[in-house]
Amino acid sequence: MEIKQFEDKNLAHYSYAILSNGEVALIDPARNPQPYYDFAKQNNAKITTVIETHPHADFVSSHLEIYNSTEATIYVSKLLGAQYLHQSFDDGDAILLGNITLKALNTAGHSPDSISIVAIDENGKQQAVFTGDTLFIGDCGRPDLREQAGAITAAKADLAKQMFHSLRNKLMTLPDHVMVYPAHGAGSLCGKGLSEQNSSTIGAEKIGNWSLQNLSEEKFVEELLADQPFIPKYFPFDVALNKKGAPDYTTSILKVPKREPVTSAACANSLNPGVLIIDTRPQEQFKKAHLKNAINLMNDIKFETWLGSIVNPDEQFYLIAENETILNELIERTAKIGYEKQIELAFVADYGNSSMQIIDSELFKTNQDAYTIIDIRNHSELKNNEIFANTIHIPLHELRERTNEIPLNKPIVVHCAGGYRSAAGSSIIESKLNGTSQVYDLSVAVNQFQK
Repeated sequence: MEIKQFEDKNLAHYSYAILSNGEVALIDPARNPQPYYDFAKQNNAKITTVIETHPHADFVSSHLEIYNSTEATIYVSKLLGAQYLHQSFDDGDAILLGNITLKALNTAGHSPDSISIVAIDENGKQQAVFTGDTLFIGDCGRPDLREQAGAITAAKADLAKQMFHSLRNKLMTLPDHVMVYPAHGAGSLCGKGLSEQNSSTIGAEKIGNWSLQNLSEEKFVEELLADQPFIPKYFPFDVALNKKGAPDYTTSILKVPKREPVTSAACANSLNPGVLIIDTRPQEQFKKAHLKNAINLMNDIKFETWLGSIVNPDEQFYLIAENETILNELIERTAKIGYEKQIELAFVADYGNSSMQIIDSELFKTNQDAYTIIDIRNHSELKNNEIFANTIHIPLHELRERTNEIPLNKPIVVHCAGGYRSAAGSSIIESKLNGTSQVYDLSVAVNQFQK
């Protein structure tokens, strides 16, 4: 038995290929299936099995495309309510893969339909467990994503209680030597304290993972529900899309309308003013010149997450990049969250009819009361980490809907923790206020004020 882990750093997502005697099983595959096809070809093997641990909220899976290409059987819990051809895979069910066995465990908690998969070698020894979003390294999955999404919805407190029992009655009963392979690592919004490690063992997690410690159910639920990160707008959308099955990745990418690079400001006249503009160029370029009402969502490791947090599902947008290579990469990354159909037009541009003034940080430092300061960090970041007094706190993912709460009697200064989000936040406010107040991005100068 060989286990291959695939990592998508942008979404902190791990997927897996299990190889045994010429057969491959895939677990929680990413949107682009090509790396899995390459793995099977390199090993002269056939993909026969695809297992989804649950309908994912944070990325789009390629399970249906892989089935259409390889006729591999898709296995999911009967509780998922999958709308594609599949086999149920729940407690007591097992799959023969080459010389090994894959056994299902129902491990509700992150979602009502979550399963984990135990890999048993040819000698009958349990070697690994693929835990999806139930057990992470150092943490467990959040229970608050399925209150309004999926075939089965459940209150977060109820799912937290189910998580308590799934961890103790299903996963902690496995032998200590069993390897733990989760679906996510540090940086994922599917938990709050994930480790940088990409694997562990049941024994090590019993020692170091807070969620496996000797806690009462009541205390566990209290700890699990506290301080979970925000829920991006796209999460319920992806749950529904994964339940149905996404269209083919490459076909969807090729359908995105693209235009040759343009440098004339006349382009602005051809765009629909009612369509959102996402400009991914570096903030220095954006501030010098950009299309009116554009949002500066820079090309960064968290581009997908913030795109899906700012832009609503089914909301059309223009996508701008600084060159063709980056534009193509960002279209592919947009497809990872299922937003590629929302791109009205993708193009390269280095011009604009608007600009943003650069703040005089020294003047601001000595006269902060002359400005309205908007803190767009997440709620969890504010604890014991106040940067400025008398600020208005509106997290970035809520900003488009809450700009009416911002007073206009002073110039506005926007800040986050390091400068990336404030570029997006200040451009959102600028586009919404339409020149009624001066808007500044504090950007990396915020570091001068950090304690």
